[in-house]
Amino acid sequence: MKKQDIEKRTEELVKDIIDSGGYELWDVEYVKEGSDYYLRVYADKEGGIMIDDCVTISRALEAKLDAEDFIEEAYILEVSSPGLTRKLKKDKDYERSIGKLVLVKLYKAENGAKEFVGRLKEVDTELLKLDIDGAEVVLNRNNISSARLEYED
Repeated sequence: MKKQDIEKRTEELVKDIIDSGGYELWDVEYVKEGSDYYLRVYADKEGGIMIDDCVTISRALEAKLDAEDFIEEAYILEVSSPGLTRKLKKDKDYERSIGKLVLVKLYKAENGAKEFVGRLKEVDTELLKLDIDGAEVVLNRNNISSARLEYED
């Protein structure tokens, strides 16, 4: 089964658990690190997610994953917070981060740089607008290699 299929099916399985607990699903990723595979579920909730929340989600999801047994390789299931400097991957990640400070890294330079830190002003399917010290910078989303929230005091 392909990585994307594993992530999609896991999202489907965890959806009811997330919804019934008042959580928000941030991301699901299936990755190989060294010789181990990891199935990671990132969840959040208003006021922040706690370790007991992660345990609750993990136990409920583990039962569903064991029942379906659709992942061929042995893997380690991890459920955690996406963290303060969480990655922005999907449209909804960008949309809920409008007004927040972000770090954007590009594949190739735009406006003379490959890295920008600014307040996210606007986003659509093609462009991302940042406010950097009062100046608007427009970046092409196809050129973004990574984006994440920046820590603010």
